[in-house]
Amino acid sequence: MAKKEVLTDFWVYELLKEANIKLQPQGSNVKEINDALKSASKAGTGKVGFPEYCGVVKDFLLLVENKADITQHIKRNAKHIISTDIASIKNFAVNGALFYGKHLAEKTSYKKVIAFGVSGNEKRHRITPIFIDERGGYKELEDVETFLLFNKKNIDEYYTKNILKEQTPEEKTTEEILKDAKSLHEDLRNYGSIQDKDKPLVVSGILLALREMEHKGFSIESLTGDDTNTDGEKIYNAIEKNLQRANVSPQVKKDKLLSQFLVIKDTKAINEINPTLEKTPLKHYTEFLYEHIYKNIKYIHSAEDYLGRFYGEFMSYSGGDGQSLGIVLTPKHITELFCDLADLKPTDFILDPCCGTAGFLIAAMHDMLQKTNKPDIQRKIRKNQLHGLELQPYMFTIATTNMILRGDGKSNLEQEDFLKQNPAQLQEKACNVGMMNPPYSMGSKLNPNLYELNFTEHLLGSIAEDGKVIVIVPQSSMTGKTKEEQATKSNILKHHTLEGVITLNKNTFYGVGTNPCIAIFTAGISHDKDKVVKFINFENDGFEVQKHRGLVETVEAKDKKQHLLDVWFDRIESETKFCVKTTIEAEDEWLHAFYYFNDEIPKEADFEKTIGDYLTFEFNMIMQGRSYLFNDET
Repeated sequence: MAKKEVLTDFWVYELLKEANIKLQPQGSNVKEINDALKSASKAGTGKVGFPEYCGVVKDFLLLVENKADITQHIKRNAKHIISTDIASIKNFAVNGALFYGKHLAEKTSYKKVIAFGVSGNEKRHRITPIFIDERGGYKELEDVETFLLFNKKNIDEYYTKNILKEQTPEEKTTEEILKDAKSLHEDLRNYGSIQDKDKPLVVSGILLALREMEHKGFSIESLTGDDTNTDGEKIYNAIEKNLQRANVSPQVKKDKLLSQFLVIKDTKAINEINPTLEKTPLKHYTEFLYEHIYKNIKYIHSAEDYLGRFYGEFMSYSGGDGQSLGIVLTPKHITELFCDLADLKPTDFILDPCCGTAGFLIAAMHDMLQKTNKPDIQRKIRKNQLHGLELQPYMFTIATTNMILRGDGKSNLEQEDFLKQNPAQLQEKACNVGMMNPPYSMGSKLNPNLYELNFTEHLLGSIAEDGKVIVIVPQSSMTGKTKEEQATKSNILKHHTLEGVITLNKNTFYGVGTNPCIAIFTAGISHDKDKVVKFINFENDGFEVQKHRGLVETVEAKDKKQHLLDVWFDRIESETKFCVKTTIEAEDEWLHAFYYFNDEIPKEADFEKTIGDYLTFEFNMIMQGRSYLFNDET
């Protein structure tokens, strides 16, 4: 075996290890598989033959065949089908993998075989999976960057989405939530004439009241449409009891929350029995929310911000995207990515000073809780380690409610204007991780304080020294389009360190029209002029816009995210078209596109095309009587 191929074997072994997949090299410890390989010679002699790696994950048989040279990845015939002649099987990774996969599908009892053709090295490579059924039929699948999608945790989802082309249970749940949001939005409009900003307050208030059912302090059956003790008063009283039970303090904070929920008992139309419904709209909403939302929030433990999703849907059905109310909700996959980039520990303290519906805090809480099984540490995380600020009263109410509903009994949220807070005072909270999605497009030359970069600098000053700050902002913030922003960039580097910037999918905030990026900083340590910064192009993140569904996660998303994290944490090298590592100046545009240069060696086909283009050009010029252009100068 050539030295280069041995290096490829080691690299593939590390990829499998990272994905937590245990395959055996040159054979199998499963007798049935090993017996089948005794007649698997690629030369077709019926003698022994082994792929590089082979093994079983759940009820799937996986095998890997690799080549060191990426030019030996796949060979196709004239009909563009994978060639099955002996030379192709021997010399090309995918062809060899398909051969072994078909052989094992025929000679073993495994009905689901996934064969991988791998070529190249960690910096420049291809990994192509092929699914083979028990009849020997096969399906070529999209290339992947890692084997993460094929471990015990993910392989069933991959099979369902990418091979069966069906929805997973999680996708169905999300789709049902979106449908429910539309339905409830229409009911709020048809039966109550509730204003847009009050709709989520009605929803979250009822959800808080439903929590009192566990303590016999509230029941849906009690909502009878009584004129004296209205349904709204019963729900409001249950909300007050639940805030008391959740130990929301100080009193002024509880009073702020309760003042927002007054809409539930003060809106006459929703407290009167509706002839069509034969009950009050409030009882109808309560029944609906109990069945469709409350059970999900209570019993499904994930980072999914269900209430936030509802809120976003309400706004989209209100004839806009919610920007008129200052709302740009951060998608779940971004809040989770922040946690991964921060490499959160159970001991971390988190601050989100523009917390919206508390999506970042919910994701951080979920992430940290998963990393410890000690009840006392979990209790500290919930009670003490999640801090947020929110300026708008109704959003503050939604965020606090959301945190309470997700099991944070105390909720360290404050209704405050972040930019008016003293950073030194915020530092006393000892938060060592800052996460933020600041208001967009609010700043101007007349009001430079509202530039996204100013929010970023303010957050950097609010985090403990050597802490991490991660923000998602428009790409224009990283270019420094005004003198004020250029000055802010320069000042940031004097006091803090830029670790990297990740350019995101332009549809991350689908429908909003913002091209976002993520910037990662270390707070309180000045940027060394020799510091190497990472600039990553993550526009191809595995999410795509689908008609009637908006931004949807494809099966490749987990794989692409793992590749991003591997590059970010220097576990692997990457081509410059994905990641550029360089020193920076404040005047630079802090984006991948600014620093990128194409260092990829041209392929033979590129050379042939260039020569062909030149010869065509020369022929055309000669035909036009311009042969003098090609005379050698003397």
